[in-house]
Amino acid sequence: MKKNILLFLITGMHCAACSSHIERAGGKIPGVSAVTVSLATNMAAVTIDFPEKADEISDIFTEEVEKLGFSSERIAAEPRGGNEACALDAASLWEKRQSEQLKDIAGRKMALIPIFCFALPLLVISMGEMFGLPLPGIVSPENSPLGFAVLQLVLCAPVLWLGRRFFLHGVPALFRKSPTMDTLVALGTGSAFIYSLCNTVVLAFSGHAQAPGAVPPVARGMGMLDMFFGAGHAIHGVELYYESAAVVIALVSLGKYLEARSRLRTSEAVKGLLDLTPQTAIRLRGDARQEVPVSDVVAGDILLIQPGGRIPVDGSVVSGSSSVDESMLTGESMPVEKLPGDPLAGGTINKQGSLTMRADRVGRDTVLARIVRMVQEAQGSKAPIAGLADKVSLYFVPAVIGIAVLSGVLWWAFGDSPAFALRVFVSVMVIACPCAMGLATPMSIMTATGRGAQLGVLFKNGQALENTARLTYMIFDKTGTLTLGKPAVMDILPLDGSDPVFSASGGKNDYLTLAASLEASSEHPLAQAVMDEAARRNLPLLPVADFHSLPGKGVTGNVLTPDGRLEVGLGNIAFLRDVLPGCDMDQVSLVIGEQASLGKTPVILTVSQKAVAIITVADPLRDETAGILSRLREMRIHTMMLTGDNERTARAVASRINIDDIKAEVLPDEKAQAVIAVQNSGHLAGMVGDGVNDAPALARADVGFAMSSGIDVAVETGDVVLMRHGLSAVLTALELGRATLRNIRENLFWAFIYNILGIPFAAGVFYIFGGPALSPMLAGAAMALSSVCVVINALRLRLFKG
Repeated sequence: MKKNILLFLITGMHCAACSSHIERAGGKIPGVSAVTVSLATNMAAVTIDFPEKADEISDIFTEEVEKLGFSSERIAAEPRGGNEACALDAASLWEKRQSEQLKDIAGRKMALIPIFCFALPLLVISMGEMFGLPLPGIVSPENSPLGFAVLQLVLCAPVLWLGRRFFLHGVPALFRKSPTMDTLVALGTGSAFIYSLCNTVVLAFSGHAQAPGAVPPVARGMGMLDMFFGAGHAIHGVELYYESAAVVIALVSLGKYLEARSRLRTSEAVKGLLDLTPQTAIRLRGDARQEVPVSDVVAGDILLIQPGGRIPVDGSVVSGSSSVDESMLTGESMPVEKLPGDPLAGGTINKQGSLTMRADRVGRDTVLARIVRMVQEAQGSKAPIAGLADKVSLYFVPAVIGIAVLSGVLWWAFGDSPAFALRVFVSVMVIACPCAMGLATPMSIMTATGRGAQLGVLFKNGQALENTARLTYMIFDKTGTLTLGKPAVMDILPLDGSDPVFSASGGKNDYLTLAASLEASSEHPLAQAVMDEAARRNLPLLPVADFHSLPGKGVTGNVLTPDGRLEVGLGNIAFLRDVLPGCDMDQVSLVIGEQASLGKTPVILTVSQKAVAIITVADPLRDETAGILSRLREMRIHTMMLTGDNERTARAVASRINIDDIKAEVLPDEKAQAVIAVQNSGHLAGMVGDGVNDAPALARADVGFAMSSGIDVAVETGDVVLMRHGLSAVLTALELGRATLRNIRENLFWAFIYNILGIPFAAGVFYIFGGPALSPMLAGAAMALSSVCVVINALRLRLFKG
């Protein structure tokens, strides 16, 4: 059944538990087969089974998301089938997401400044005496305990109000049985504040409101470490934790702000691609030139591209010639020569002469727009390794609440004081926020897919990115992949005893001139190779009379040379036997056999009923093929070549590139079976092909690498589109995939280790054996720092060179 995807912009998510709850709720909607929510992009991709019910399912999904306390906005009008999610044009989608992110960052920043303006004085007042900072008598804990407590209350209350989003989102989520990171922060800081508030009331009516000269008993020393590991301030037996509640809110808010700022940088790759499209184009109408917005250009318009200007849309050259910088598509710095009829891609740069082009594809149909959509969709997707974090996060928050409550109860029952039990409860709640866990995978995927696009490697989703890193076997189609895909003359071999043909010097150029002149009237695939070689050598073509084609054998004709008419023939060994039955076949057969063993196709040139030369034609290997295969071997990846050539030719090619395995005489529909055989042997197989006759094999492989001679076919067939010419892009994809998976593992390791070690520490396990107890403030700082560290580590992938 045809699948369709709806895209939604989700706001209000703060941790992996948020995205997991949305995925679970959305997955229960009838007609929805899958829901993928990316915390890093704030996007939800909803796969539906019935396109005709898209609007109904969209409304239900939005309602379910809002029940969970989040906001959902569908960002498409109609679903699109196949591999493309429905979406607005690339620029609008990016701008919408960017606007939401900038709005969120601005809001966090505006709240952050006053939060610290209240939290820092509160910290100084509550902890100042530990550093020898005296307080005025009216708020001194020795002279005015109540004033001391009330001042902290006055400074703490605004912080909680400015950080009210934690309470507005976290508390309702608890009652909906879908607790999130905000729930942990709200319960932890709220408990500390309420406990301190109650103690302030007790202090007001305890008779110690004014006690000049009294020295407060401090539970566990007044050293600097007590600021982080000690108990709260005990004033006549009443402990206060206002500073813990305020500083935790401040530190978590700071961490979320820094995290949001860092996450914004992951979209720079998309912004860079969007910036490649010029704002205006010069449209030609008769003799008139008109500068118009690119959005007004329609298919069929004739556009003028001036030297140094960017090509606004996809099209083809009508007149003029120039070199075009296509590095934005391919990652290659060498410009490409363009002549009339050659294709042009929007966003590329015209380097030299003026060009007149016809617009063929505009708007969302251009190559650049499709690339941007692919990158956006890949950034919003998930890799299989993310499933572990998602499953853990879904149950992690409820488990943390249970651990925090249990720890608090046990310390209350068997510990020193209720105040210490509260501190344990708050510390566990704060330090266990699973932000880093939820960001570990999507941040790496976002950064890697963006970087890949800049290097000319397009990953269609996170699964392709992860599977690329795990490949153990690479299968290559020969023609157009390991080779250039275009026959070329390899050599011209004069036969012994041949004489000068029509010039004083004779030689190879004479033979090539005769062959190319004759082939100019032929439609055989090898004819173009002979003509191209003659053009490369700047050889003239001579007139031909009495041309005849012998199907399956060769061609004959009379070539009019400067020295007169010559009877010329060009063909295979069967041609030679039939046309020149009296020819000495021994020498010709020997040369033909030698050349065929080298993987070349020999063509015999005859002049005046005599074999004079053999022209060898072959599909030349790419210059980098041998080096790429050698590098794959170093990466412990097994290699295989698939080809429809005969066994002898295949082995001749394989011997030059030192490939591990070959499979010759394979029909296009048998290539997929070869992939299956490799997979059945226990390997994770990648297939590299041109995206046309290799489509079944590309689809069957664990990762299909489509060589994009044309992006239309490549997008539909491969999991990874190699925009860069040549095989070097395969190595870039593999190395980027491995670097990304390594980066994800690093992130997950630190996220899990942080929680595994942090929770027992916060719960007071080490305190039992004489170690320190973690304060809520340090717990908040550690939690915020862990998320920022994960984001920064993921951003290192932007430095990947390939």
